[in-house]
Amino acid sequence: METKTSKKPASHDKQQVPLPQRWQLQTAKAKFSEVFRRARECAPQVVTRQDKEAVVILAIEEFERLTKRDRQPKSLSKFFAESPLAKVPIDLERKPDYGRAVEL
Repeated sequence: METKTSKKPASHDKQQVPLPQRWQLQTAKAKFSEVFRRARECAPQVVTRQDKEAVVILAIEEFERLTKRDRQPKSLSKFFAESPLAKVPIDLERKPDYGRAVEL
């Protein structure tokens, strides 16, 4: 049964961050409530199968942070309207083009 919690060594300027705890599949099944609680409150929990890491159980907030993607608006006009550059003035004035002299 693998249920030891390991922690990174503390440094004077960084917080202690718990490393994922490892659970054998059978133990994780038998103690799912505990695995769930620790994933929510402590750190992601690694479940192994045949001594190989197979899956990670983590809090939804952590999952969303890790998979965060810029949400794309449904339309191009909405995209431009919500752009951080939407309020930047753009000079759309153009000098008149009178063409050029062409020798025939």
